[in-house]
Amino acid sequence: MLLSMTGHGDATGQSESLSISVEVRSVNNRHLKVSFRAPDAFLALESQVEKVVRQRVSRGSLYINMHVQRLDDQPLNRLHDDVLRSYWEHLTELGRELAAKPADNLGQLLDLPGVVDAGASKQLEESDWPLVEQVLGAALDKLQTFRNQEGSAMVRDLRELFAGIEAHVVQIADRAPNVVRDYRERIRQRLTDLTADVDIQWTDSDLIRELSLFADRCDITEEITRLRSHLGQFESWLQVNESAGRKLDFLCQELFREINTIGSKANDITLSHHVVEVKAIIEKIREIVQNVE
Repeated sequence: MLLSMTGHGDATGQSESLSISVEVRSVNNRHLKVSFRAPDAFLALESQVEKVVRQRVSRGSLYINMHVQRLDDQPLNRLHDDVLRSYWEHLTELGRELAAKPADNLGQLLDLPGVVDAGASKQLEESDWPLVEQVLGAALDKLQTFRNQEGSAMVRDLRELFAGIEAHVVQIADRAPNVVRDYRERIRQRLTDLTADVDIQWTDSDLIRELSLFADRCDITEEITRLRSHLGQFESWLQVNESAGRKLDFLCQELFREINTIGSKANDITLSHHVVEVKAIIEKIREIVQNVE
């Protein structure tokens, strides 16, 4: 099972005194990072919110926005007119001094310190957390469903790409024994041509010694075996219950290492073409894996 690190989910809930809506959006990240935005009075719940998230998500950047409305008509947030007016007047004065256009939208000033404050009449209450936890859990459930669906699509794409690598590995394995044979014929012909007009004799033992050295240098049997082993690991990692993004990332590194070694040993144009194709497929796999939890 694979989970995408990209997704979104939302949920709403209501009690006798409180209405809450939560929106969760996630993007890829090598580690887990949680950003929580809520009315000032509810920012104290940040550690509890992150604890709930960590029970369900292991990697990715999660952005959680929580909107709260008190149903007893008492404002949760209060706008300090005098503070906002002070900011505005100061910015206008600076604009005249610097011959620059000041902010022309009051909404741009709402995030400045002291402009908006939690209403003193309604602060966070202990009874608020169960509803927050319930709505957050529902939003995370939707996020998980979305990530699951995206993960299933990734599995299909990855299986197709790994099948492409396997096809090239089969052709590499079929071609490898012929490399030494072709080299033997080339060097035999070259020696024959070079010694045609001179009195130099060479024997098969000289040829065999050269071929033996060449065969050792270009032997890719171990690399092919390890490539096939890595390809076999892919399917097994899809069967586990947890998402295997880190393992797949490591697998890409190992695949690239083996195919790169084959490329350096190949000394054969046909093998080199297969190596280039496999490297291109691995890059496509990496792009997908970077978004897997």
